[in-house]
Amino acid sequence: MARWLRPLVGALLLLEGAAALSFLHHRYEELVQALFRVQSQCPYVTRIYSIGRSVEGRHLYVLEFSDYPGIHEPLEPEFKYVGNMHGNEVLGRELLLQLSEFLCEEYRRGNERITRLIHDTRIHIMPSMNPDGYEVAAKQGPDSNGYLTGRNNANGVDLNRNFPDLNTLMYYSREISGPNHHIPLPDNWKSQVEPETLAVIQWISSYNFVLSANLHGGAVVANYPYDKSQDQRFRSHRRTVNTPTPDDKLFQKLAKTYSYAHSWMHRGWNCGDYFADGITNGASWYSLSKGMQDFNYLYTNCFEITLELSCNKFPPEEDLERQWMANREALVAFIEEVHQGIKGMVSDENNNGIAGAVISVQGISHDITSGDLGDYFRLLLPGTYTVTASAEGYQPLTVTTIVGPAAPSLVHFQLKQEVVRKPAERKASGTRMNNKALQKKVVPRATRRGTQR
Repeated sequence: MARWLRPLVGALLLLEGAAALSFLHHRYEELVQALFRVQSQCPYVTRIYSIGRSVEGRHLYVLEFSDYPGIHEPLEPEFKYVGNMHGNEVLGRELLLQLSEFLCEEYRRGNERITRLIHDTRIHIMPSMNPDGYEVAAKQGPDSNGYLTGRNNANGVDLNRNFPDLNTLMYYSREISGPNHHIPLPDNWKSQVEPETLAVIQWISSYNFVLSANLHGGAVVANYPYDKSQDQRFRSHRRTVNTPTPDDKLFQKLAKTYSYAHSWMHRGWNCGDYFADGITNGASWYSLSKGMQDFNYLYTNCFEITLELSCNKFPPEEDLERQWMANREALVAFIEEVHQGIKGMVSDENNNGIAGAVISVQGISHDITSGDLGDYFRLLLPGTYTVTASAEGYQPLTVTTIVGPAAPSLVHFQLKQEVVRKPAERKASGTRMNNKALQKKVVPRATRRGTQR
């Protein structure tokens, strides 16, 4: 009952004073104009910045919403949406432009829900990660666009197969009780990725993102990690092996939040496929290597899902308004999911924040770390948890806390300095691995073909 009630109540809150928006496909120059128009209409709560350029030199612009744009406020979580990773999957691009206009307009109208969301969350919106591919697809348009035309970047590379393969490293690390988070990158990773991928990796390394979604097309389902199956030995067929993360139940809840707030995703039957509750584990659908959502989970503190939003990858303009109304509440409700679990400060005895402190939850073998100011955010389902904060040079501290359904529990850690011992007395922890040592243990994997996400 509650699962159905929340989207309904949220939708009613958005109906009053909904802005009249234009529903058009935006080429690159028009996209840039739309972003700067929003920024000019809401200058005090928005900021535009570029994380880099595409192969052909187009900026990868991000529009930020915050009550203090450009500043990370302690204990305020960072959220991101990324669209148009595949250049010919365009609905996400248009939805994120609509969302940007909507957030600005509703903030100006004094919508309490949107105002609270912007004041309590730092929201980053990237409408297009692949502007070069989009231009190729847009030249053909909705009617004659081929299924793969414009999918890749200008170098012909699928950006969702271009991130470093951390899954293989993680599976091996798990067998030897190695690190379960922030898996080290291969030494030569920069030479193996495209400019757009490099820009995104540097971006997510610079912000302590907590929750994210990347928007795709070609199906209607909320997809969650892992995307890559551990067993890749049989590559002649599309392997479908459920491969859950340690946070599987949480990811299912995040995916259902979107699917049930969407007008029809939760019904399951879409585009000739059936997904119960409108969600799927990625590897259970088909195994995908070097994808962005697994990379977020394994390399950063960010929990990311992939949203497949339309059967038609390049829907006609007359369908855009219907799609916006189907996704509007879901897009807002998913951002609100960043406010759950626990959060707090990790500091020393002088109340100085400790960056890079490890937050471990008993029973969940996936840790996160504190940000530059010492604040941390750990998404969790309601329940009772035993949580430990540890940092090099400090004594670890363990507490038990209760997480409720409405808001994150505030749990602070003040760590005492560790007693200094002589080198001969120190014991090796055995939990950290040298990057090169981990890399040498991994057998190169064949390239995956035929997948579509």
